Amino acid sequence: MKGKNTLWQVGTDHAGIATQMVVERKIAAEEGKTKHDYGREAFIDKIWEWKGESGGTITKQLRRLGASVDWDRERFTMDDGLSNAVQEVFVRLYEDDLIYRGKRLVNWDPKLHTAISDLEVENKDTKGNMWHFRYPLADGVKTADGKDYIVVATTRPETMLGDTGVAVNPEDPRYKDLIGKEIILPIVDRRIPIVGDEHADMEKGTGCVKITPAHDFNDYEVGKRHQLPMINILTFDANIRDASEVFNTNGEASDAYSTELPAKYHGMERFAARKAIVAEFDELGLLEEVKDHDLQVPYGDRGGVVIEPMLTDQWYVRTAPLAKTAVEAVENGDIQFVPKQYENMYFSWMRDVQDWCISRQLWWGHRIPAWYDNQGNVYVGRDEEEVRKNNNLESVIELHQDEDVLDTWFSSALWTFGTQGWPEQTDDLKVFHPSDVLVTGFDIIFFWVARMIMMTMHFVKDENGKPQVPLRQFTLLV
Repeated sequence: MKGKNTLWQVGTDHAGIATQMVVERKIAAEEGKTKHDYGREAFIDKIWEWKGESGGTITKQLRRLGASVDWDRERFTMDDGLSNAVQEVFVRLYEDDLIYRGKRLVNWDPKLHTAISDLEVENKDTKGNMWHFRYPLADGVKTADGKDYIVVATTRPETMLGDTGVAVNPEDPRYKDLIGKEIILPIVDRRIPIVGDEHADMEKGTGCVKITPAHDFNDYEVGKRHQLPMINILTFDANIRDASEVFNTNGEASDAYSTELPAKYHGMERFAARKAIVAEFDELGLLEEVKDHDLQVPYGDRGGVVIEPMLTDQWYVRTAPLAKTAVEAVENGDIQFVPKQYENMYFSWMRDVQDWCISRQLWWGHRIPAWYDNQGNVYVGRDEEEVRKNNNLESVIELHQDEDVLDTWFSSALWTFGTQGWPEQTDDLKVFHPSDVLVTGFDIIFFWVARMIMMTMHFVKDENGKPQVPLRQFTLLV
């Protein structure tokens, strides 16, 4: 309007899990079918069909508001150009050792059968119970007050089948002499160590904390510190497995413990198993007491069921090396947050950043550009032809592509440069990047803004080789 060359880039993302669920519900209601009845390719075609019918709703609303954007430049995170950018970023990050595949704990939705982000977890205040169990000490050991057991408190009794340790505070006079001794875990008859760790609060509960590294995020960290094996006792449906899976702290299969689980619990639904285990502790005379307890229970905001921390194979981005430059960009004023107070939220996340789980067990999204042979070796490349060429794999060697897709935030993080033609050095990229301002919600500072800054500064450089910021100002809606 003032004669300046200005770009307001318009577009939408593909909203992976939300879109897939809408179409799954649609075909279930209209046809009585599931995605599996269609198969992967046909179901994806069905989603594209739905997008063609309904996908313009958002942009129609923008038009009605009178937004003066250049509609000829409208983009979608799964259009050809952005899909190429996503693929290129994944491959380059992998080549830079910034992407890896590992077995780690994730938020698992037992209904949707996928890992979900923290943003998709809703913690609900719930009236529950705290069960106090007696765990017998091994080898005739006694506590300072002469007991042959210690008492642990838990809100999730079913997970005790996967316990591999008990933590006590190393400064706790009641238990410090027990550190290094062992417990005989009831029901499964497993010998597990007592470890000294500050995670155990002397003032909270009994002061003894059962450690289940494969089914609790705090326990996972304690387990890593003390090299405790991880025992996965749940199926992807959150039922008790017929046989557990045992791993070391690196996620490799381990024979540290037997995989045997009591037959009576095989296939049992997790909350039914909770009741049955409490009943068995009671029968054994090992149920000390039950207290009412207020707690927060994590639910998936899409599937509506209780989320389980689950040990699964996923793809991750090493974010710490990327975060350093992104923090400096805000510290030195290259990027400004408005209101300024939100810089503190940004810094608190970025200075303690964790590796980013980028894989999702969905069909709708950017499929991960990785292939496996029959021996489980993994090969990353832009397509199968490149994979075979780079790794000298003959046509007789069977390859199958990874079934997972990328987190929607992965492609959204590339928005400012991916929409301008990157990885090609286009005129648009030179003229319109970096951009000036983004108005967004404060609740996605970490999920979108921070990741956008990290990705952009890693991949886009100015003529002097200095990392470019995606935008100069982030205005947060409060």
